[in-house]
Amino acid sequence: MRIKTVLFCFLLITFHLQAQGLRDLKNNNQFTGGLGLSWINGEPYYLFNLSPDLSFGKFGIGLDVNFRIDRNGNLRNEDFNTFSDYLSLIKYVRYGQKREPFYIRVGGLDRAILGQGNIVYYYNNRASYDNRKIGVELDIDFGKFGFESVYGDLSGKGLLGLRGYTRPLQFTDLKNVPIIGKLEIGGTFATDLNDYSGVTNATIDPNTKSLKILSDEGNISIVGLDALLPIFKSNIVNIDLYSNFTKILKFGSGATLGAGFSFNGLGIVSVDLKFERWFNGDQFIPRYFNQLYEVNRLRVDSSIGLVGSRARELKSARSLGNSYYGELLIDLLNFVQIFGSYSRYDKISNSGILRLETDLSPKNASYVFRAYYDKVGIQSEKDIFTLDDKSILTAEAGYKPISYLLVSFIYQWTFAPVYDVNDKVISYKSQKRIEPRVSLVFPLAFGGKK
Repeated sequence: MRIKTVLFCFLLITFHLQAQGLRDLKNNNQFTGGLGLSWINGEPYYLFNLSPDLSFGKFGIGLDVNFRIDRNGNLRNEDFNTFSDYLSLIKYVRYGQKREPFYIRVGGLDRAILGQGNIVYYYNNRASYDNRKIGVELDIDFGKFGFESVYGDLSGKGLLGLRGYTRPLQFTDLKNVPIIGKLEIGGTFATDLNDYSGVTNATIDPNTKSLKILSDEGNISIVGLDALLPIFKSNIVNIDLYSNFTKILKFGSGATLGAGFSFNGLGIVSVDLKFERWFNGDQFIPRYFNQLYEVNRLRVDSSIGLVGSRARELKSARSLGNSYYGELLIDLLNFVQIFGSYSRYDKISNSGILRLETDLSPKNASYVFRAYYDKVGIQSEKDIFTLDDKSILTAEAGYKPISYLLVSFIYQWTFAPVYDVNDKVISYKSQKRIEPRVSLVFPLAFGGKK
């Protein structure tokens, strides 16, 4: 019997565990499963997915196992091409949550941040689905001092970031003084160890089909100092003021002034609001290691050579002017959760950066809608939802005809890696994925926060 027939019969008697790669705005603890089809750039595949998402107190684990079988009965090669592809089946393993005294996460990093995010902000090591990486975050807060850390690729050279901080007045008799007693001062160092992090010009050798580097600034390294002053803290309202100074070594520098406000309305409505003003010098890009950094590090086309690189963008960043940034998170009755952030340079019309996330999937509702969307290079309203090489989108919409059965449609706009003759990733190209699914959902009674 052909492998396609055997596998298809196997799928019919098995269930599918669902993982969308979405930011988990809600605490989910479930064992889900089903079948589906997958169209990747127009090529169809049968889909079988296993993705448990489980929490045991502070410990949590999520897997993302996908078997895509083409019309000839073969597994899709890109899903199991390298050792890192097998590692990427681990969606995450974590203990605790960000901002808790002890936090560690191994696996996919979709929103890694250090401090107030002036250097590393929403860094995503899985912007390319076919080149998903295993990274690690480790944070420890000892009360009077602590550190945050991130490494983007445990199987190779990637982003490395470390922030150490102290609350100096906690060592003195002023530790209980309102406002100033909780003053926090930190320092950050981040660098990209990838061989291509500093490439500003390159081409493809027509004879060997390999990447030929024409100019290279070396590894891009960034240092920063920051200060955080909690103005008011209570169970309902928190207000913070903060500032930072950032220097990209061998390049320019910039500074930020910001304010944060949070409101917890007795479980009815929660609001988190931030507003920042960025003061940018020449050859400086705020939040250099951002959500699209992995795919924008280097882009090379075999016919025209270098398409773009983050280092070249940095080197040519002159007279950009200052910029602003704002973000808002609203949680209504744990029923509707919406997050949005936006930034733009004063003098550059096509410099808008947008991030949207939402989770409209109440626990006992008959519908599901989850999505996250990142877009850079926005010039006007028409650019906001134009999918191109400056966009990442994952969205799922579904309906439950009965409580444990979900019929859903998943759409992903992601990136496929481009390899040279030595199987090194030298670029990325846009990739569209469409997946209708039928899934069984099994909520679990045990657990904790995810």
